[in-house]
Amino acid sequence: MIDEAATDFEAVHGARSSGVWAAPGRVNLIGEHTDYNDGFVLPIALPHTTRVAARRREDGRLRLYSAQGDGTITDLALDALAPGVVASWAAYPAGVCWALAEAGFAIGGADLFIDSDVPTGAGLSSSAALECATAVALNDLYELGLTAPELALIAQRAENAFVGVPCGVMDQMASACCTDGTALFLDTRTLEQRHVPLDLAAAGLRLLVIDTRVKHDLGDGAYAALRAGCERAAELLGLPALRDLPAAGLEAALDRLPDELRPLVRHVVTENGRVAAAIEHLDGGRIAELGPILTAGHASLRDDFRVSCPETDLTVEAAVAAGALGARMTGGGFGGSVIVLVEAERVAEVSAAVEGAFRSAGFAAPVTFTAVPSAGARRVG
Repeated sequence: MIDEAATDFEAVHGARSSGVWAAPGRVNLIGEHTDYNDGFVLPIALPHTTRVAARRREDGRLRLYSAQGDGTITDLALDALAPGVVASWAAYPAGVCWALAEAGFAIGGADLFIDSDVPTGAGLSSSAALECATAVALNDLYELGLTAPELALIAQRAENAFVGVPCGVMDQMASACCTDGTALFLDTRTLEQRHVPLDLAAAGLRLLVIDTRVKHDLGDGAYAALRAGCERAAELLGLPALRDLPAAGLEAALDRLPDELRPLVRHVVTENGRVAAAIEHLDGGRIAELGPILTAGHASLRDDFRVSCPETDLTVEAAVAAGALGARMTGGGFGGSVIVLVEAERVAEVSAAVEGAFRSAGFAAPVTFTAVPSAGARRVG
C-alpha cells in the first residue's frame, strides 16, 4: 500500500513524492464522551491507516487527491482558507494547514495523494486519521519540529474550528500517540499519557470490531448538543468540568440538576470510574475482567447518553448471549461500531451469532475484523 501511494501520487501529480506518511484509526476500549469533559480515556490504534504521499510546493497552493474521492484534484489557495470555505473530505487536510498557519507555522503549499482503509462513518475516527496523517507529513516536509501530542492538538483544532465538529482530543491523541501492543491511558485535561501493555493474544483473547454499517455523522448537531448539555451541567454545579465531580457526590449533584441533564452527568461520572477500573485490571494482568466493564459502559451509553441504536444494541446483546466476555459500542454513537472482547476459541461462534441476529432482524450484514493495538502516526515510506 505504501508503494501504491507513491506510485499513484506520481500518476496524479506528475512528479515523485517526497515520502509517504500514515496515521491509524482507533477504537476506544472505555471512556466514551469523557474527553470533552476533561476526563479519562483508554483507546488503541488500529492497523487500518490513512496514507498520505506528499511533496512540498512553494506557490501557496494545496492540491488534494483522494483515492476514495471523485477522481478530481481539489486545488486550494492557502491564504484563502477559512472555516466554512472548504466542503466534504477536503476540509480535514485543509483544516490542518489552516490550523498550522493560525499557530504561526509557515506552510508554502503541498501536493497530497490520500488513500485509506479506515472505514468511514463507522465510529473508528477516519477523520482523525486523515488529519493526523496530513499533520505528520507537513511536520516532516517543513521541518516544523512538532511532537506527536502537539500535532494531535493541531489536528483537533482543525476539526473543531475549521470543520466545525466540537470533538474532544481523544481521537487525535490516539491516532498520533499510540504505540504497538499498548492501550493509551490519557488524562484529557493535563494530556498526561501512559502506554499500558495490552497483549490480547497472550491472554488467549481477541478484540473484535463489528461495524454495524449504520453510518454516523458527528457534524449533524446531536454531538454538539450532548457536549453543550454536559457543559451546562458543569456550570450549574459550579465545576470547571464534569471530571471534577467525584463519584461519592454524584447523587447529591443529580438532585441539583434539571431532569434532562441528570443522565448525561451520571454517564460521565460513572464512565470515568469504568476507565479507572479498567486500568486497575490491565495493570494487574486481568484483561478478561474488562468484559463486564465494556457491557456496563454500553448500557450507560444506551440508557443515559442515548447514543446507541437498534443495530449496536443487537450486536451487544447477541455477542454476550453467545459467550463474549463483554461488548459495547465505540465512538461518538448514532451508529458505527461495537467492540467485543471474546476468548479466541469462541470468535467464530460469537461472530456467527451476531450475523444471525442481524439476518433475523432484517439488518444489512455487519463487517467484522480483529483489532490489534498498533502504532500511531509516522513516516512509512
